[in-house]
Amino acid sequence: MNYQNKKVLVIGLARSGMAAIKVLHKLGAKIFLSERKTPGDEDLKTLKEMGVTIYGQDMSVFEKNYDLVIKNPGVPPVSDIVKRLEERKIPIITEIELAYQVSKPQHYVAITGTNGKTTTTTIVYELLKKAFKDKALVGGNIGTPLCELVLDYDLMENEGYYISLEISNHQLVDIDTFRPQIATIINLTPDHLETMGSLEAYYKSKTEVYRNMKDNDIFILNSDDETLKEYIQKYPLHCQIEDFSLNNQDSYAFIKDGYMWVNQEKVLPIDCIKLVGKHNRQNIIIAIMAAKALGISNEDIIETINSFKGVEHRIEFVRELDGVSYYNDSKGTNTDATITALDSFEKGVILLVGGYEKGLDMAPMRKHLSCVKKVIGYGAAGSRIANDLVADPIIVEDLVQAVSEARKIAVNGDIILLSPTTSSFDQYSGYEERGRHFKEIVNSL
Repeated sequence: MNYQNKKVLVIGLARSGMAAIKVLHKLGAKIFLSERKTPGDEDLKTLKEMGVTIYGQDMSVFEKNYDLVIKNPGVPPVSDIVKRLEERKIPIITEIELAYQVSKPQHYVAITGTNGKTTTTTIVYELLKKAFKDKALVGGNIGTPLCELVLDYDLMENEGYYISLEISNHQLVDIDTFRPQIATIINLTPDHLETMGSLEAYYKSKTEVYRNMKDNDIFILNSDDETLKEYIQKYPLHCQIEDFSLNNQDSYAFIKDGYMWVNQEKVLPIDCIKLVGKHNRQNIIIAIMAAKALGISNEDIIETINSFKGVEHRIEFVRELDGVSYYNDSKGTNTDATITALDSFEKGVILLVGGYEKGLDMAPMRKHLSCVKKVIGYGAAGSRIANDLVADPIIVEDLVQAVSEARKIAVNGDIILLSPTTSSFDQYSGYEERGRHFKEIVNSL
């Protein structure tokens, strides 16, 4: 699209909305912003300087005429806003799609899935940085919007960057032409039912990552995930497939004799891996498959993985005090993520759960509680979640009290694990704020 003088509505500001607006301004579009909250003074000044018309989010805004709508990932696809725009057949895209459309060709490694996205995206970026230096970038759902990278590195004029891109299902729902060179869906487990409307819609949205891939593009397939295998049959791939398994050596990539192998080549010694848990082996094997596909050497792979210590809020070791280890897994915002954290430990876990009520079923978690000695529930959903898990939980109001109660019952060798199973919006702005507060509490003991 030629954006000059086109009427474009951006729904939702935040960081990605502002980045999209700045790109649109550079392209000469007439920009309208629909935002529930009044922007802060600095944002308001920037928006006025760019001539942005600011609306609220009453339905009359969405009865006006626009050439295009760019939807913030935080706006649910099932919302009345989106439904009305779709009824009016006004094109809707995401900030990711806008950035892709206006950029010169780049090397995109797109990573989605229910859990493990941020760790995998970060490892891929570290590998790209090792091999391609300043031509390596990281962004998307991990923190820096792709539109921001477009502006910071002038991707409208410069090409050939290697971009490790974390993409959430909400960023995939309204893509149109986005086509990565390499992509993966790490896994598929229930999540985001409250914003997607159904499990089918959620799983289908993940398959959008490969919809436009073809020819020599590479999709990395987790052949251990039965749900994922079902969905790639329902929505077939039209590109090369390279599969991996942690359980079956009859795959393109696998583990054998203390090594990770890719295409029958011994690549990475397992003892280089510093991260706990089987799930992190899965994240790492995906990353090294992407690296090998891009021609990165085994030496660079080994050196990078050997020095990688993990990502904040993902089963992050905080400290040991009186023989008790504290782990921050605030990114455990669904049951599968918490199951992954629990499966990383053998015994003595005091599990802290709770937060905003997403309505997720706790039944799948019950068979993974053999390592748990006590469950403590806190926050809006804490009582419901904890009582659904065990018969005798401890229930408190907030995280400070949860840590205090956990410390009272912990003994030498125990693990106090924050892995809430749900989002944080009852008491925090996001999982990052929750995780940092947990670390502040623990480090003040």
